[in-house]
Amino acid sequence: MPQIAQIAATYASQIFWLLLTFGILYFGIGKGMVPKIVSNVDSREGRIAGDLAAAVAARAQADTVQANWQAEMDAARAAAHAETAAAAKRAATAFEQQVHAADAELAERLGHHDLAVANAKAEALSNLQGVAAEAAQQLAAKVAGLQVSLDAASDAVRRTTAHG
Repeated sequence: MPQIAQIAATYASQIFWLLLTFGILYFGIGKGMVPKIVSNVDSREGRIAGDLAAAVAARAQADTVQANWQAEMDAARAAAHAETAAAAKRAATAFEQQVHAADAELAERLGHHDLAVANAKAEALSNLQGVAAEAAQQLAAKVAGLQVSLDAASDAVRRTTAHG
């Protein structure tokens, strides 16, 4: 069979060219493309590692900024609370002073009114003694038929009211 005899010669040359092509491709890819791919992968891994380190550093900085902000907010709240308490204390003190001033003013007014009442009472008693003296003078004239002077009737009323 002539086809079988040709197989060895035909395939030997094809196997040679196949091995030569695969060898060239293997060394071409292995020496030319693989190092570029490896360097590209290494640079990407380096960039990723750098980005992760930057993210960790940014996270730490953000945590620090947040802690500082929280401390400032706590200090501001404490200051506001202290200021509010101080303002409430000042308001209470001012209110107490106003109350004391109003009490003093009312006490002064009450003293003036008490004095006015006492003066009015004394004047009323004085007028009452005058009316009583006139009534005593008229009573003495009508009952006993005596003419008594107004001064004598006033003295009699004063002696009677003094004894009781």
